[in-house]
Amino acid sequence: MSTSSEHVDFVALSLLPIGCWRRVGVHLHAGVPPGCILERVLDERRSDPPVDPPALRSRAVTALARAEDRGIRLVPWSDAAYPAALSAIVDPPPALWVRGNLAALSRPAVAVVGSRAGSPYGLAVAERLAADLAGRGVVVVSGLARGVDSAAHRGALAANGSTLAVLGSGADVIYPAEHQSLARAIETDGAVISELVPGTPPQKRFFPLRNRLISGLSRAVLIVEAGEKSGSLITARCALEQGREVLAVPGNVLSGRNRGGHGLLRDGAKIVESADDILEELCVPAFGRPGAAGAAGPEDPVLLSLPAGESCDLDAISERTGLRSARLLPRLFELEMQGLVKRVGGGRFVRV
Repeated sequence: MSTSSEHVDFVALSLLPIGCWRRVGVHLHAGVPPGCILERVLDERRSDPPVDPPALRSRAVTALARAEDRGIRLVPWSDAAYPAALSAIVDPPPALWVRGNLAALSRPAVAVVGSRAGSPYGLAVAERLAADLAGRGVVVVSGLARGVDSAAHRGALAANGSTLAVLGSGADVIYPAEHQSLARAIETDGAVISELVPGTPPQKRFFPLRNRLISGLSRAVLIVEAGEKSGSLITARCALEQGREVLAVPGNVLSGRNRGGHGLLRDGAKIVESADDILEELCVPAFGRPGAAGAAGPEDPVLLSLPAGESCDLDAISERTGLRSARLLPRLFELEMQGLVKRVGGGRFVRV
C-alpha cells in the first residue's frame, strides 16, 4: 500500500475530532488538497484539547501499516474508486478502508436495514427482498448488525450477488464477533467498509455516524422493520437529508415492532412489497438486465451537462439537468457502462 504524503494526509483528516468532519467535507468538495485542509481545519478549531498535525500524521502512518498487514485497501477521496454516491454527501469520509472487491463500490446499490431484534416475518422479508435485488444486479448495503441487517446480507449472498457491510469499527474489527464468517463471505464479491482506521474498536457514538454512509452509498434506503426508537430511523433521516429515496415494508400492526416503519409510510415513504417496487421508484426497472440500459443519444441531458474535457461533480450535473442524486446516479452508471462517461478522483465525472 502506498504511503504517499497525500494518502497520509487523507488518513490524518479522518483522525480529526468528529466535530470537524463537516468542515472537512466543505473543503474536500472545494478541491482543497488534504494537507491544506488539515492545516485550515486545525487553524479554525479553537477548542481544547489542541490537536498536533505531526502527531496525526504519525498515527496515520501507523494506520496505513496496520492496513497493509491485514490486507485492507485504502480508498482516499482522490481515488477514482471512491464511490460517486458517497462523494455527494455533505460530510464524506476523506478515506475509506475496504476489505473485499473494490468493483462493488461502483455498482448501483440499495440499503436494506431494520431492527436488530427482527421478527421471523421481518427477517424473511429482508432476506427475500435482498436476494431479489441482488439477483437483478443491485448491490445490497447494510450494517452487519444482528437481525434485519444480517438477513439482508445473507439474502444477497444466497442469490450469488454483492453486498456491502458498513461497520462502526475498523474494517478489521468485526462486530458483532459472531458475524466473522459472514464478513468473510461478503468479501468474496462484495466488501466490508469503514471510515475508521484499522484497529478502531466499536463505540456507541460511531454507529449513528456510519448510518450516513449506509444511506450515502445507496440510491435508496429500505426500512424492513423498525421500532419507534430504532437506529434505522437515523439511516432514514440521513437518506432524506442526502436526497435519497426512503421506502418501507408494512408490518404487523398488533406487534408494535414496526411503528417506526409505519410512521415513515404515513409521512410519504413508498410501500414496498417486492424488488420491482424499489426499482420502479428509482426509475430503473431494468437494473441488472444485460442490454436493458437505454442507449444515450446526442441529446441526452446528462451527456449535454458534461462539456468535453471538463470534469464535473454531482452537484453541478444535478443543477444542470434538474435531476436529484437518486435519479442521476443510476443514469451516470448506465453511461459509464456504455463507455460514454468515466469517474475521476474527488467524486467527479468526465465525458469520454
